[in-house]
Amino acid sequence: MTLLDGDAFSACFDDFERSAWRFETQPVYTMPDEQESLNRFLAGEARPIGHNDDWHEEVHAWVSAGKSIGRVRTVRQPLTDYQRYQLAWGIPGNVEAGEDIRILDQTRSDLGLPAQDFWLFDDSVVVHLNFAPDGTLDNIEQPDAPDLSKYLAWREIALAHAVPFAEYDPS
Repeated sequence: MTLLDGDAFSACFDDFERSAWRFETQPVYTMPDEQESLNRFLAGEARPIGHNDDWHEEVHAWVSAGKSIGRVRTVRQPLTDYQRYQLAWGIPGNVEAGEDIRILDQTRSDLGLPAQDFWLFDDSVVVHLNFAPDGTLDNIEQPDAPDLSKYLAWREIALAHAVPFAEYDPS
């Protein structure tokens, strides 16, 4: 495994040629730059104009260049406050920008999918996002010789059982 710093991880997004896809599994992501927004959401405030615009601009640029970007977000009932925040404030803008986001509710199913968050770039580069139990990012690592067939199979299973964000009913 090779540990990636922020610049090396950013380079994965700069360098992908066709596709970037994420498997997102954590019930909570404790990201310092999201804490204020999460608190505002929990206080019942409306989503501010321009929320997450930097990411939306990146997504739009990739899609306009003919690249695809997507993810499957796994959830279990009851949803955590963070998941409710993502569904209400984060994901809608990402989808509008062109990201294909699908929701996989695993409350009543075990599909043999990992609990590991990962990105798959161009079906050939795997990057793990490793989190502490509280959702804090521990590190980012790139496996030196990943079994790509395993990651591709997990992606296919996740996509086959997930629903497009617009069709997901959390109730």
